[in-house]
Amino acid sequence: MATELLYLHDAYLRDIAATVTAVAADRVTLDRTVFYPTGGGQPHDTGTLGDALVVDVHKEGDAVWHVLDGPVPALGETVQGHLDWERRHALMRTHSALHVLCGVIWNEWGKAVTGGNMEPLSARMDFEFDPLPQGFGTTVEALVNEELAAGRPIEVRFLPRQTALQDEDLIRTKVNLVPASVTLLRVIDIVGLDKQADGGTHVRSTDEVGRIRVAKTESKGKANKRIRLEVLD
Repeated sequence: MATELLYLHDAYLRDIAATVTAVAADRVTLDRTVFYPTGGGQPHDTGTLGDALVVDVHKEGDAVWHVLDGPVPALGETVQGHLDWERRHALMRTHSALHVLCGVIWNEWGKAVTGGNMEPLSARMDFEFDPLPQGFGTTVEALVNEELAAGRPIEVRFLPRQTALQDEDLIRTKVNLVPASVTLLRVIDIVGLDKQADGGTHVRSTDEVGRIRVAKTESKGKANKRIRLEVLD
């Protein structure tokens, strides 16, 4: 049975009452969830479900499995779920900071993303630079922090696939890699800066992120440079 992904529409939901739709050893699926499963470079959420800790969350097909440390509820039972909000909000801030970084680098240097990963308040992202411009770390840190302080709205939109394919402003998003069965794309729009098809969780405005520090830049190949950043208050 498919799990309704409530975080796609409202990343600020912290609590839920949901029905258990499948049980397997130490894990359950629910009819709906606020818990984000690992994917797209964003780690899974944690929290509680009933009297158990949620220690892992992952998708299998259309179902989201919640791995538990503690009592496993029964099939058909209604349970209360609560996010570890501090962790979730840190990941939201980090994810939005990465999108701002993408927008700045695309607008200033026209370079595409080649990979990325994040943890709460720290992340790395790779770009097609060869080589990095002189003084790049200091320059990009200042530009990103300017955009964060500007308080740009971050909007969630759902676009028909054909509309997304025709949108030239949907930058760096390889929409052709999305399976043909996906007819509605979720787009994160940092208004005036960046648009990307994305399934993760984000804050509502860039100034909610705080500011960032570029901790390190690395070469990962002739045309692949890595930027490591930290998110600060």
